[in-house]
Amino acid sequence: MVGMEITGNARYVTAREAGLVACQRCARVWPMGTAECGRCGGRLRSRDTGSLSRVWALWIAGVICYIPANLYPMLVTNTLLSTSQSTIVGGAVDLIHHGAIGVALIILVASVLIPMGKFLAIAYLAIAVRRGSNLSANRRHHMYEVVEFIGRWSMIDVFVVAILSSLVQLSVVASIQPGPAAMTFALSVIFTMLSAQSFDTRLFWDLPSQTKDRQA
Repeated sequence: MVGMEITGNARYVTAREAGLVACQRCARVWPMGTAECGRCGGRLRSRDTGSLSRVWALWIAGVICYIPANLYPMLVTNTLLSTSQSTIVGGAVDLIHHGAIGVALIILVASVLIPMGKFLAIAYLAIAVRRGSNLSANRRHHMYEVVEFIGRWSMIDVFVVAILSSLVQLSVVASIQPGPAAMTFALSVIFTMLSAQSFDTRLFWDLPSQTKDRQA
């Protein structure tokens, strides 16, 4: 965006308003109407009109996978005397009972708060593109960058299960195996990350009416 000072307030001129289009692969800017990037050969589009459809499709898939990820066991522990199964929240509660409050909080934040926050943030941004928002486009873009940054940390629960499964294998004495929730949780995280990456962030800077016309 190009910042211009007008009557003491910052006004942002979009590339579209300036008659320019940026390549989404290499970020090279070209005059509007150029069909192909001369640097990387990528297709030039001022706006990706199908991005919101992909965002919602992947978002719904992530929500569907996240439900069984919290209902089914994430970890299955087998010993000589018993077999125990732990869900994400149940495992965190067990850790708290054993005094590992810090580890339990990390798991709850990474496996519950962060995924839920990402679902809400992506849904809010997608709705704001179509209907408008009280937040400025700049703030919405910052929110998107935060969602993109924290997305990688949502896999921490799956990493813990993988590490425990590989380390705690004591033949017939004890063993730890990943439960069915491990796969659905990983899929939920992947779908959510793909949903966020499907956003055409340039839509944040358009008026809702312009976005609706372009989607139609």
